[in-house]
Amino acid sequence: MSDTVRVLIVDDLEDAAQALAELLELNGYQAQVARSGEQALELARSFAPHCVLLDIGMPGMDGLELARRLRQKHGNDIVLIAVTGGSMTQPAVAETFAVVDHYLMKPVDVDRLNKVLPKLPG
Repeated sequence: MSDTVRVLIVDDLEDAAQALAELLELNGYQAQVARSGEQALELARSFAPHCVLLDIGMPGMDGLELARRLRQKHGNDIVLIAVTGGSMTQPAVAETFAVVDHYLMKPVDVDRLNKVLPKLPG
């Protein structure tokens, strides 16, 4: 297994997700992008991410459902970071915060993101 932290970015806005993935890779992380909750679950099986950044407001399976499924399967072995551009008073946003480890507002502040991303021991 790699000694690089693997981050899965899940967002239906492909350009934003790809730009964030490229930025993370420049900072030494290994990143993959999924455009839906369903694709994220599939990719998580093979990529085995240490961390998932998930958009809350996606069509189909939203970030809340994705967070619940990832938490059910991986428990606390995975760091979940919700990313939202919506209001924190929306019910889905508030419910997601109860499931994830951290949350960030869009556009993502890279310094804040680096503080909450997991680090590998050693």
